[in-house]
Amino acid sequence: MRTGARIAFLVLLIAGLVSFISCSKGIEMQFKEFVDAHVAKLQPLEKESNLAYWQAAISGKEEDYKKYSEAQLKMEKLYTNAEEFAFVKKAKESLKLKDPQLQRTAEILYLRYLGNQTDSLLLKQMIDIAAAVENRFTVYRPVIGGKEMTTNDVYRILGEEKNSAKRRETWEASKGVGPIVLDSLLQLVKLRNESAKKVGFDNFYTMSLTLAEQNEDELVKLFAELDEMTREPFLAMKSGLDANLAKSYKIKIDDLRPWHYHDPYFQELPQVGEIDLDKYYKGKDPVEIAKVFYAGIDMPADDILARSDLYEKTGKNPHAFCTDIDRGGDIRILANMKDNGYWMETILHELGHGVYDKNLDMNLPFLLRTYPHLCVTEASAEYFGRLSHDPAWMKAALGLDDKDLEKVAPVLTESLRMKQLIFARWCQVMFHFERALYKDPDQDLNKLWWDLVERYQFVKRPEGRNAPDWATKIHIVMSPVYYHNYLLGELIASQLQHHITAQVLGGAAGIYGNPAVGAYLKESLYAKGDVMPWNKLVEAATGEPLTARYFAEQFVKAAD
Repeated sequence: MRTGARIAFLVLLIAGLVSFISCSKGIEMQFKEFVDAHVAKLQPLEKESNLAYWQAAISGKEEDYKKYSEAQLKMEKLYTNAEEFAFVKKAKESLKLKDPQLQRTAEILYLRYLGNQTDSLLLKQMIDIAAAVENRFTVYRPVIGGKEMTTNDVYRILGEEKNSAKRRETWEASKGVGPIVLDSLLQLVKLRNESAKKVGFDNFYTMSLTLAEQNEDELVKLFAELDEMTREPFLAMKSGLDANLAKSYKIKIDDLRPWHYHDPYFQELPQVGEIDLDKYYKGKDPVEIAKVFYAGIDMPADDILARSDLYEKTGKNPHAFCTDIDRGGDIRILANMKDNGYWMETILHELGHGVYDKNLDMNLPFLLRTYPHLCVTEASAEYFGRLSHDPAWMKAALGLDDKDLEKVAPVLTESLRMKQLIFARWCQVMFHFERALYKDPDQDLNKLWWDLVERYQFVKRPEGRNAPDWATKIHIVMSPVYYHNYLLGELIASQLQHHITAQVLGGAAGIYGNPAVGAYLKESLYAKGDVMPWNKLVEAATGEPLTARYFAEQFVKAAD
């Protein structure tokens, strides 16, 4: 190339670079302005929606659920604008934004807009139907022996009653909500699929995983690995459990059916033989125990509990959840507390969500001031929830003496292991059912449900039963394509526990009264917000990618 031509080429190249840099700066500035304007609209709508849901969950009133669906629709409509979606996509793909937080914001907004690129009528239908179905779940009370019962009553009867006929009546009553919500729920599933297809996905299940930055093939592979890993240990454990249950009810093992376990889904460990956690919490206040504990690890939760609604009342949602109303510190728990092991674990669990939200870095931009994925906040909740079975924690929290501890420690350790195996197998049912539900909602779902229960939980279906028992699980409505995150959370919790024990506690097991645990979680996990994808955060916090190894070491290998 001649000198003149070379100079001309360099001039054009420099001009092009200057133009590109100028354009890039322009897009980045425009995107910053767009985000500011978007947050100004989103922030009050998100708060309005969260407050409306809180009120509806407490009251159970149809009009409150209607207000919630209206508020939810206003918020979701923010993400239906096609021109804004095109701009967000351009900002995400056309250049790497220099500010990593801004780049992460672009990735988050892209996924949020992508899922809502459907017509507003369809979006309204889905929100209205979901709210109406959830309302029916909330107000439903099983009738047993002509008397209306609460969920706590159902669990009490299934935990104590010896008569098989009464147990069956209670179990069947707990499933009575299924036929009530069935038609609306199937309509909702099909509308969700229709919405997913409009934005280029095969079905709602696949879309939901993609928007949550999860890979379906990787999840299928992981659950297959966990199935193989837990099957034989679970069967060995269940053999002994079934023998104890059959003896308790004075029936043959072959006659055991779903109502002979101590919850409607066999997702919890039945309290049989020496395993009776309830007696340690009877007459004590789990809320006060949890409050003292969290304060002792320098994560006080008094303010969360003061804003919460913790006890049963007519019409109230019979379950439990934690909600962050405004990403600014207004965090609340809804529960229906009793003095037993289940609710001790539940309040520790829900506060595990609460302290996560409370200790987010409030200097982060609004859109990043949250956890990067549900499975990470579940890991925090499950890490703390497990403590209700931990001998060292119970010694400190309940004042057990060394003699008590020596007697109960092996029983409690084994009960936690059994509990985790039971839950891991139950999660397989939910994972495979929801995946199949959205792939073909017209198949025989009643049969599919019991096929999966028998395959993964080894619980015999009731002879001749053809009822929508699958439709009684509120998560399918309220938190679709969510349940697998509970098991992912357990894996992350085990990895966190391994890291905390080795690196924070120097090999010591007990965390009660140790503020170093709170400091680690706040600094390494909670404060990070959503500045990186969930799998990257787990790796950064624990020093290695997510693995099932530590869960296996805790709950599987020891049970072999």
